[in-house]
Amino acid sequence: MTEFTFDDLSVVMGTYNEAEAIGTVLDDIERVTDGRAEVVCVDGSDDETPEIAREHGARVIEQEPRGYGYAVREALVRASRPVVVTTDCDDTYPMDALPRFLERINQGYDVVSGDRLYHGAEAMPAFNRLGNHAFAALGSLLAGERVHDTTTGMRAYRAEVIRNIQWTENTGLSAELLLRPLMRGYDVVEEPIHYAERAGKTKLDPLAGGYAIAKSILKVPLQERLR
Repeated sequence: MTEFTFDDLSVVMGTYNEAEAIGTVLDDIERVTDGRAEVVCVDGSDDETPEIAREHGARVIEQEPRGYGYAVREALVRASRPVVVTTDCDDTYPMDALPRFLERINQGYDVVSGDRLYHGAEAMPAFNRLGNHAFAALGSLLAGERVHDTTTGMRAYRAEVIRNIQWTENTGLSAELLLRPLMRGYDVVEEPIHYAERAGKTKLDPLAGGYAIAKSILKVPLQERLR
């Protein structure tokens, strides 16, 4: 079995007006991976985010802002290396977990999903935390397998998983990125991670976003069962 290293790693993210945080995130990726990982940002910002990302060595693909899923999906397909990690650009996810994620892939897992709720996610607003527990319960019921965090933005994938599945969701893409591989029999493991308070203002309306995510969690398992 191939032993993957940081030279085999792409870290991808959708970025939208995250000038306050993007530099810190990219510095952390460079520090943890010794600058060996590829970084791909798909950006729809009207602030300095793309300029800051390029200054830190990221490959930036600019497009009109169309939502979370469109940006992340484009970033996923632009990644060129055999292991792809998704993350957010708001400094909430621990880049220090990248070695553990890569180790889990080297153990044979196809998908490594960061579980924010394992440690309590105290930095997350209480309403969001409650919603994420509810999403996990619903996703577990419909997928037929226990999952703890359906909407985390930090996951690692073998690139063939990304290539072999057609991704359809926008706001609900984070849930789809877990549920479709899980229901297709890929080896998925959840890895506990710490979650930090975001830098800058959130772009997601919790009610509208929660509704869209719930729709995805209902729709995706049904589509998978009808395949």
